[in-house]
Amino acid sequence: MRHLPATAFCACALLTASLASAASLTIRIDDVRSADGTLQVALYDSAGTFLKKSVSAAGEKAVKGSTTIIVKDLPAGDYAYAIFHDANGNGKMDANMMGIPTEDYAFSNNAFGKMGPPKFDDAKFTLPAAGLDATVSLKH
Repeated sequence: MRHLPATAFCACALLTASLASAASLTIRIDDVRSADGTLQVALYDSAGTFLKKSVSAAGEKAVKGSTTIIVKDLPAGDYAYAIFHDANGNGKMDANMMGIPTEDYAFSNNAFGKMGPPKFDDAKFTLPAAGLDATVSLKH
């Protein structure tokens, strides 16, 4: 019973430390052509999972001109994100028969690939423990 206060103190200290290291990523998305639908962001933390398995995702109602999405409670580290404007609200990135996106999209660092999406390393950025504000422009 004598160790209970010390144990409780240690547990609180560990919980506070883990919450203090949670960062927020604020992304301002420019060149939003309409207020239809939502803007969706998926966040990736490695080349092996890029565009396959996200570590976090968020969405916001589209605002014509500029829309902001905040992804909270992220550990500091390297990430890349992909964004698309789900203007028709069907929950997926639409593409034509050739696989070319028909909805507006963007990648972190305004990266783009040749004959397909960019590589993780081209879109990669470092999220510091203090958080980060980023801006990206949608491609039409």
